[in-house]
Amino acid sequence: MQFETLYDATRKWFFIIPPIVGPLQFLIDAPFGRFAPSNDNIFVVDGIKSWIVMELVSPISFIAVLYRGPWAASLSAMSTPQVILTSLYFIHYLNRAIISPLRTPSRSKSHIAVPLSAVLFNIANGALMGTYLSSPTASAFLEGAFLRPSFWVGITLWACGFAGNILHDEVLLEIRRKSKAKGKRNENKIGKEHYAIPHGYLYRYISYPNYFCEWSEWFGYALAAAPFPALMPLTETLRTVHPPWLFLWSEVLLMIARAYKGHQWYHKNFPEYPKERKAVVPFIF
Repeated sequence: MQFETLYDATRKWFFIIPPIVGPLQFLIDAPFGRFAPSNDNIFVVDGIKSWIVMELVSPISFIAVLYRGPWAASLSAMSTPQVILTSLYFIHYLNRAIISPLRTPSRSKSHIAVPLSAVLFNIANGALMGTYLSSPTASAFLEGAFLRPSFWVGITLWACGFAGNILHDEVLLEIRRKSKAKGKRNENKIGKEHYAIPHGYLYRYISYPNYFCEWSEWFGYALAAAPFPALMPLTETLRTVHPPWLFLWSEVLLMIARAYKGHQWYHKNFPEYPKERKAVVPFIF
């Protein structure tokens, strides 16, 4: 009972905090990437190493709760849909936490506040997701999942979003590879990156297709993994919203300001930047 109380309280805070913190990010520049600190000090950390550490926390937290939590389940006891969804979670983080950063030729340094806040988020999110997928609620919902079109639509959306994320990240990686080969990287002591206008695929329409694809990925995951929450009243939403939907909710609200600020940065620093591009949602925003 004590664990269930903690689980429910964490779910509720995960719903409440993003709409408070998200709008505040429109007022500040998160100190990493193109907004990395301009001076070197003990609070500025390596971009690639800090990224790996803060992202690895999520699958570690996930698996710890999945197999050691109050609703812990062995792999043999999990249904096939549960195993599939668990695998998709780990595939995402295998790429995000290990493959992608190790393929990155260079990355701007970051203020330590960024990875620390990400660690806190990922511990909570990984624990929530692992708890949900091992819960009786998930087991009941996923029973007969193969017969529901929403499950397969969700899995397809996840796959398309995952592939799109990798595809558009590759465009950015190629810019870094070329700039590094030509010696354009600003080799100052904070290691800021050379930036250029990305082109191709969804970059034709938006500045941050990697964000859009990631949202599509986790929307598909939530559609496959959990029932849609009640929209009204708020008390019913808090009661029925499950971690897969909370993850999507948090991502959109916490990333949309970064996309908007980065979109403004492109227009400010590149006069020739395409005027027709939106920030993160094609034709809309």
